[in-house]
Amino acid sequence: MSRAIPNYALYGDQARPAWLATFDFEWIPQRSLPYNWDIQPHTHDAFVQVLMLTQGQVRVRLDHASIEAAAPCLIVVPAQTVHGFRFTPDTDGPVVTATQRPLESLAALVMPELVQTLRLPQVMALNGDDLDRLMPLFLAVEREHRAGDTGHVAAGMALLAAVAVHIARLRQQGRGLQSQQRSRKAGQIEAFRRAVDAHFREHLPVTAYAAELGVTAGQLTRLCQEVLGMSSLDVVNARLVHEAQRELVYTPSSIKQIAASLGFADEAYFGRFFRKHTGVTPTAFRESALRALQDGGDDAGKALEGA
Repeated sequence: MSRAIPNYALYGDQARPAWLATFDFEWIPQRSLPYNWDIQPHTHDAFVQVLMLTQGQVRVRLDHASIEAAAPCLIVVPAQTVHGFRFTPDTDGPVVTATQRPLESLAALVMPELVQTLRLPQVMALNGDDLDRLMPLFLAVEREHRAGDTGHVAAGMALLAAVAVHIARLRQQGRGLQSQQRSRKAGQIEAFRRAVDAHFREHLPVTAYAAELGVTAGQLTRLCQEVLGMSSLDVVNARLVHEAQRELVYTPSSIKQIAASLGFADEAYFGRFFRKHTGVTPTAFRESALRALQDGGDDAGKALEGA
């Protein structure tokens, strides 16, 4: 029997729109203490999260893997990764949540290999030198978030790209803690996500993705239900919807052009697909989203609730 895994922007909050370019900063106790240091498994539809433990310990769930880690360490949770945390009460450290696709776009411009770094769930051991390099970056992100000055999202994203560079260096040094605890199922889910990213515009059947992974379509769907709480087709459709939302908001392309770029046979078919999965037409979504952005990104989610 499948289970529903909650989808949040931040744990306990309603999920923000997947297309919204933004970031958030807080300290681990702010979110975890009210929940008795136990964050139950959930996902962020479009947000990558980076946590750095400066003290304390944690048991981390990343998809199907369970990992024990102690400070100092770094945890990377890409979008759509099922994750949960059980912290010891003395745990502290910064947490940054950012929209994954815009951050990947920035990373691809400066260092293309960072994209894969941001897509890989991982727990990494740190040392004193790592903390000395990373903490000023996190504190600078906090200042941008608190001040909210002009361009604070751009500045925050640039700082997070610098954090991603350090994560890539740690990977090169083999500092991941999960290598011995990583499950085969978690690896299969990552491979499926990579395949979806590469082919979602082609509207491949689930059987094609399953064949690429060396499993049957039924096995792939059961795997996604077990690890992600959704079907394999839901994963593919969610990727298409996210890209459609992003292009509707951030490009001047016509709906007909967007439909074609996403592999739909015609504009009408795209419109039916989009409305089925979002409850609104592409035109209504674009108008509402652009109004929300003009009124202020933080209110975008509220503006779209009534769209």
